[in-house]
Amino acid sequence: MTRLSNVVAPSFSEVHKDIKRDGHTHYWLSGGRGSTKSSFVAIEIILGIMYDPNANAVVLRKVKDTLKESVFEQLTWAIESLGVEDYWHIPEAKLVITYKPTGQEIRFRGADKPKKIKSMKFSRGYTKFIWYEELDEFTSMEEVRMINQSLMRGGSKFTVFYSYNPPKSANNWVNAEMQLTRPDRLTHHSTYLTVPREWLGPQFIVEAEHLKLVKPQAYEHEYLGSITGTGGEVFANVQVRQISDEEIEEFFNVKRGLDFGYAIDPLAYGTMHYDRKHKRLYIYHELYKVGLSNRSAYEHIITENKNNDPVKADSAEPKSINEMLQYGLKIMGVKKGPDSIEWGIRFLQSLEAIIIDDLRCPETAREFLTYEYEKDANGNWKAGYPVKNNHAIDMTRYAMEDEAYQFRQEKPKGPEKTFNFNSEKPKPNAFVGSKIDDSYIAGGWS
Repeated sequence: MTRLSNVVAPSFSEVHKDIKRDGHTHYWLSGGRGSTKSSFVAIEIILGIMYDPNANAVVLRKVKDTLKESVFEQLTWAIESLGVEDYWHIPEAKLVITYKPTGQEIRFRGADKPKKIKSMKFSRGYTKFIWYEELDEFTSMEEVRMINQSLMRGGSKFTVFYSYNPPKSANNWVNAEMQLTRPDRLTHHSTYLTVPREWLGPQFIVEAEHLKLVKPQAYEHEYLGSITGTGGEVFANVQVRQISDEEIEEFFNVKRGLDFGYAIDPLAYGTMHYDRKHKRLYIYHELYKVGLSNRSAYEHIITENKNNDPVKADSAEPKSINEMLQYGLKIMGVKKGPDSIEWGIRFLQSLEAIIIDDLRCPETAREFLTYEYEKDANGNWKAGYPVKNNHAIDMTRYAMEDEAYQFRQEKPKGPEKTFNFNSEKPKPNAFVGSKIDDSYIAGGWS
């Protein structure tokens, strides 16, 4: 029989309460070394299975060989720390932990081949709990989504945990995904500073303080879980949030851009407002689709663009532009000249903020958040900008062509630079509670 405040750090108090009342489905728990986020998840899974007789769990890491000495041991620790060893069967060799009173199970899987993770059948209940440990080791959100689609079946309520140390790059898919808006997601950030010092031991504190002194940036990333950046981020001024209908009604300097695509590359069309005074760009509508005919694209555009205001498009597609002109769309190709890509991107980089509604424009948000310079074989950043995964970015450049040209004209004259052109973020929301729910546990929780 154990008091929860003896095993769960105070910073997780509000998250614990949220899980207890089924507040969210997806829990993104980021943090640095010693933040006890993995210990917290293990405790919640053990408690959750003991409380709900139909709950089972599947725990995943990217590589199967890492399961035994990481998450398996973490859950074994949770069982022992809660003082409920008599209720659980923990085999020496097999990767499964069983709750003896009902036969409910915790199963462990590697995601080396995610397509092989199928919907699981249990003798009792369904997969209520899913835990992705070291989320940043996974390839992409598409991989995670594929696994969730297989496992989240047969029940009415699911709780999915994602625990990870944030990668350095703000453009990494994990950091980008965490910023996207989902009403069923709760994000929480923790550090060792929110954990009772006696839990960590004096040597842990010594090592952390030494690194802080000699390598402060490494300390920020490793111990505080900060996104310190790699230097390869193209856009450091992106903000992702919902843009309300009331805001949109007030927009007056509206711009529209179109990047053609069909078989492999998507067609990207977008609508945005440019606040010239405050140098803020608001992107609030997108069409982003592969295999879309010009006729279908026109029908979408003219429905959204009710006044048939001008659309700036890729001038490399004169046939497509002419076709849309025949349909009646006011469309014109942008003027492509030397350094046009460079100055278009430099203009976007110069803005105070590029604000993207990720619910209305999910692909545009994804492109801007993950666009990064490429490296050569020696690990050095290449000159120029990548010409992949940039369709919405190109669409935005086209829409803002006039402003980018004016930006170039106004730049102070300096040494000539030749380009080849034809070719402090906010930290995650953190709950910092002062006191954990002191429920007692003996075969369940209160």
